Amino acid sequence: MATSFDPHVGRDWIERVSGAERETVRDDLAVEEPLEIRVDGEPLAVTMRTPGEDEELAVGFLAGEGLIAGRDDVASAGLSDDLAANVVEVHTRSGLRRDPAGERRFYLTSSCGVCGKGALEFVRREAPATPADRRPVPPLEPEAILALPARARREQAIFERTGGLHATALFAPDGEPAVVREDVGRHNAMDKALGRLLLESRYPLLDEGLLACLSGRASFELVQKASIAGLAGLVAVGAPSTLAVELAREQGMLLCGFVRGDSFNVYAGAERLAV
Repeated sequence: MATSFDPHVGRDWIERVSGAERETVRDDLAVEEPLEIRVDGEPLAVTMRTPGEDEELAVGFLAGEGLIAGRDDVASAGLSDDLAANVVEVHTRSGLRRDPAGERRFYLTSSCGVCGKGALEFVRREAPATPADRRPVPPLEPEAILALPARARREQAIFERTGGLHATALFAPDGEPAVVREDVGRHNAMDKALGRLLLESRYPLLDEGLLACLSGRASFELVQKASIAGLAGLVAVGAPSTLAVELAREQGMLLCGFVRGDSFNVYAGAERLAV
């Protein structure tokens, strides 16, 4: 019986060893391929990613770099006519918000999305100011935090097949998922999730109180993207880095790590939790 093509998953023959037994089997592998992001006809960045949701990835990346501010800056986003070229094209309405030339080379691996820039200074400049009339976010019960990783995991269909992808799930304060995206790169998963909401004209997200649940560690780059997007905080299955904690505290964000079983650590924003 024929199966539909899945751009996220590849198959290959492998040797499986179990005790004294060996067998040759077909295995599902997470796909990793380069993607070139072009803006207004000019190449801007190359990232290693899992194919799929490439338009979301492109606009999420541009927003996270402060190059666009929201949906109104985007005239169109779509794959190149030559699908084999792995190129996504973004056309802006009036150009990028600033000229990124000379700041850094936008070559991104699937493991690192920020290198060689004045990191904290960049976020201070690009993070949206909190509006005076921002709706208060109700305190979060610890049980609500503990429930997020399992809720996110249920949406990770490709991880279930391959075991090789990171995920970012954005949740409303009531625990309902807004969007879940998977990718070989943790920063790509975040860009895809934020890019989806940007294309829905919901960016920045200051009034929504959304939390990002991360399938792995909370690196600085992910806190940076969350801060610039206006997220209320991050909940991570793994550990944060020192710079991630510093930024979360500076930006007044909730940052939880090692969210497993019935416990977690709060590194920033403890006042956000219900007593």
